[in-house]
Amino acid sequence: MARRLLGADNVATVFSFQETAEDHGAQEYKVSTFEQRLISEIEFRLERSRVDESDDEVQHDELPSQCAAPAFEKKLKHVKLFEGTPATFVCKVSGQPMPKVYWFKDGNQISKHSEHYQMRREPDGTCSLHTKAATLDDDGNYTIMLANPLGRTSCTGRLMVQTVSQRGRSPHSPAGQSPGRRPRSRSRDSGEEAETIQERFFRPHFLQAPGDMVIQEGKLCRMDCKVSGLPTPDLIWQLNGNQICPDSSHKMLVRENGVHSLVIEPATARDAGIYTCIATNRAGQNSFTLELVVAAKEMVRAPAFIEKLQNTGVAEGYPIRLECRVSGVPYPQIFWKKDNESLTQNTERVSMHHDNRGYICLLIQPTTKEDAAWYTVSAKNEAGIISCTAKLDVYSPQWHQTPSSKPKKVRPSTSRYAALTDQGLDIKSAFLPEANPIHLATQTNLVESDDL
Repeated sequence: MARRLLGADNVATVFSFQETAEDHGAQEYKVSTFEQRLISEIEFRLERSRVDESDDEVQHDELPSQCAAPAFEKKLKHVKLFEGTPATFVCKVSGQPMPKVYWFKDGNQISKHSEHYQMRREPDGTCSLHTKAATLDDDGNYTIMLANPLGRTSCTGRLMVQTVSQRGRSPHSPAGQSPGRRPRSRSRDSGEEAETIQERFFRPHFLQAPGDMVIQEGKLCRMDCKVSGLPTPDLIWQLNGNQICPDSSHKMLVRENGVHSLVIEPATARDAGIYTCIATNRAGQNSFTLELVVAAKEMVRAPAFIEKLQNTGVAEGYPIRLECRVSGVPYPQIFWKKDNESLTQNTERVSMHHDNRGYICLLIQPTTKEDAAWYTVSAKNEAGIISCTAKLDVYSPQWHQTPSSKPKKVRPSTSRYAALTDQGLDIKSAFLPEANPIHLATQTNLVESDDL
């Protein structure tokens, strides 16, 4: 037996191997600390995740009087064998009611309809997973999970598949030297031991990988993944088959906890497509793919006044209209204030109106002395906010000139609300039908002073 240190916490023990016709090259061996941590992480995740239907016909409709949580009387063993030889994992389980059984390879459930793997379960609780001819793709961690209403438990066995060219390369201790003793000189034996250590390399395996993503144009996009393997794998990222090189907007990061990240800032339409992350080391490679969709950024324009509020005055008892016009994308929200008090609801006398063309109106009918104040209108959307203020004066009726029967000359106006007749302003016709205030529906003779 040769023992080698693979790091401060990683000790790998490799048994010398002599193939016999009985075991067809299969042999139990011990895993390193690194592998054991990986196995523990896989079991922890599986025991808390949802699984498909089990690979047997056990049902848990009715619970027996005496129940027991699932347990292993005999656990899986780690196996090393040569490519092309049969491989079998065997364990013995117990529990009441009889637990359901699930098999996994590297955290992915093995289907009971698989043609490559055969699963068996004996009445005495012996469970087995068998393949007639192991391939290099079968190299990995195999987990069996038991579940009944009282809980879940699992155990994992490591399968190492060696190529046929590695047959007979396991080192033998020189004569007169203890099996655990390390040679002092770099002889032929040391070279063979180096090859034995190389057998401890493990193909990359992704413990965490992102799925398809949708990101808004101009925002930051980050793809995180976590990979295991010995030696530590090298990662490359590809977009539509072309390797991504770091630049001002694309960065590849590695955190202390082993998480690799591809960061894109800002995301543009050119970044949309199929991304592939490839992890490679001496033992092989692994990869995952995802699709990134970059949603087009909606055009945004801050509010702006086309026409502002104007200072005005009105005789008490007459109606008055404070109006302006605003633009913005998306269409802004409108807010009114009288001095420092917000106007939030329409009343029978004071009402606020606007349409989707940007016309805004505050209608007061009839006016009173209390209406004299500073009025502010604000327009707000996600791009910004603007405001304008105007003063309204309300004076006594005797200052107002008595209307004569002589037809009045109306000053030209570009306002869409200036629908004037010889009787004054027709408020109802100033708005589209859908914008008419309900309380104005029956009032058709509203007039405005000819001074406006």
